[in-house]
Amino acid sequence: MDSISIEGTPKTPTVSLDAGTGIVEIKGRSIPENSIEFYRPIVEWLEDYSSGPQKLTTVNIQLEYFNTSSSKCILDVFKKLEGIKKARNEVVINWYYEEDDEDMLEAGEDYESIIRIPFKMIEIVD
Repeated sequence: MDSISIEGTPKTPTVSLDAGTGIVEIKGRSIPENSIEFYRPIVEWLEDYSSGPQKLTTVNIQLEYFNTSSSKCILDVFKKLEGIKKARNEVVINWYYEEDDEDMLEAGEDYESIIRIPFKMIEIVD
């Protein structure tokens, strides 16, 4: 299975999906023109990956900002990860947020309350 690497732009996050290591990373800003279009290959990759995931899938989410349409797509990503966990694989989600960014911390807590995977909240101190 191929890995995916998407270079970030001012409007889209940097994405790294590595089937060999089981590491999924999304970092940066997520305000794409078309969120569904942007996140579709990520959700499809996770669908494929779920048929033969690593014993441990580590997810690193470090977003500075995301818009409402991105939030729905990010939830779709988490739901795919929830399926991997339900199939008795270990999934760890690391949610990074800036020390002063209460909104981003709250967003992580909101996602954690929706899906059945515990989040590790990691504060980034400058």
